[in-house]
Amino acid sequence: MTEERLRQLLAAGESIRLEYKEAKEGVPKSVYETICAFLNREGGDILLGVEDSGRLVGVDPASAEGMCADIATATNDAGFLDPPFMLSPQPVTIDGLELILVQVPESSRVHKLRGVVYDRGADGDFKQGSPDQIARLANRKQNYYSEAKIYPFLRVSDMDERTITKARNMISARRPDHPWLGYDTEALLRNAGLLSRDFSTGEEGLCLAAGLLFGTEQTISSLMPHYKTDALLRRQDLDRYDDRIDVRVNLVESYSVLLGFVEKHLPDPFYLEGDVRVSLRDKIFRELVANSLIHREYTHAGPSRIIIYADRVEMENPSIPHFSGLLQPGLSTPFQKNPLISKFFLQLGWVEEIGSGLFNVNKYLPLYAPTGSAEFVEGDRFMTVIRLGAQATPQATPQATPQVTPQVTPQAEAERVGRILEFCKAPRSREEIQQHLGLQDREYFRKSVLAPLLDKGLLAPTIPDKPNSPHQRYVTKKKDHD
Repeated sequence: MTEERLRQLLAAGESIRLEYKEAKEGVPKSVYETICAFLNREGGDILLGVEDSGRLVGVDPASAEGMCADIATATNDAGFLDPPFMLSPQPVTIDGLELILVQVPESSRVHKLRGVVYDRGADGDFKQGSPDQIARLANRKQNYYSEAKIYPFLRVSDMDERTITKARNMISARRPDHPWLGYDTEALLRNAGLLSRDFSTGEEGLCLAAGLLFGTEQTISSLMPHYKTDALLRRQDLDRYDDRIDVRVNLVESYSVLLGFVEKHLPDPFYLEGDVRVSLRDKIFRELVANSLIHREYTHAGPSRIIIYADRVEMENPSIPHFSGLLQPGLSTPFQKNPLISKFFLQLGWVEEIGSGLFNVNKYLPLYAPTGSAEFVEGDRFMTVIRLGAQATPQATPQATPQVTPQVTPQAEAERVGRILEFCKAPRSREEIQQHLGLQDREYFRKSVLAPLLDKGLLAPTIPDKPNSPHQRYVTKKKDHD
């Protein structure tokens, strides 16, 4: 959240999508009514530490982190908010005062707070007791949010348990105390809102978002036979392609495969932010790849595409537009097309706050490609065009690794090999090993860490005939006498 955006919220005054709350002695109970109402209606922002008039009073800085944790815990409690929708409040500072910002997307589900449905209107939050009105809320969401459609015969056994384990490990690496980590698979899916009851039909089961996030390839092909993402390189052959991958795996695996394609074909010039090496390529394209998966309308038969040209990158995906035309950073209101999928990507650390993708592109693109520009156009197909100009050339990539990778002493190398072999007694993915070591440079990890262990026979791939499989894992190879 930039200071400019925060000041816009403070200047706007309360509205159907913006609520101020005093919070001197902890989280007010009315905050949860507003959260429920925002989830059920159009989403919105809540600022704690602000009077109704807009005057800043702040919250106790010593209590801010605890208040954020309280909100995250409460919204993850199915007995309190049904279905749960865990939020990630954040402390923000302005004019020397600590505030708390709670960004609430519109949900694809109808939520109850302590058994009561709350809705949002011009005069604030109100209880919605009419069954007809609640049914209309649910029907409106169903017509717009296909991710929430319940599939009564979709089972937990149809999910890819390896992908769920991978997701658990990634969440654990970011937040070891995350409440989802203590759940079995069914409880995790329920608390993520992926296993729920449809208030308009009474059906309970897994929804489309669950199948898309975690389904096996067979499950996804049964749910969505048309589903795929094309990634193309068109630098020389503009009529066909120089390189291509056809991605039909679940969204968690798709993200890794597509990001790997981008890393393969786009440079990552050396850049320091302060004294820390920052990957400009990741800052720009990590969330763009995630957004291409999050904001897609999956019931449309058309594929999503990522096309890398010599001078630009184009991304497009089917969409049900909430707005038509060019999106302007700081002026356009961000809107989540698939809140359940987006929420899970947020827990994985693949996206940040709502609208951060546009912000990061506009912040880092001038550093990556000084003559570059970005366009985001919403319509029946959401289009993203990143114009790179003449600065971003593939030849820059090989130079990045030696500049950003420190030399490893023989003793440190031996210790690192020992850590890897111990960690890989259970099969691990490339991402899991890399995170375990705290390494960010994928190319360095592949060439200088993983490849030598495979060449020496210390590690073995679990799918040796498909080295590039998204399900590939690596396991410590047992010695003959073991």
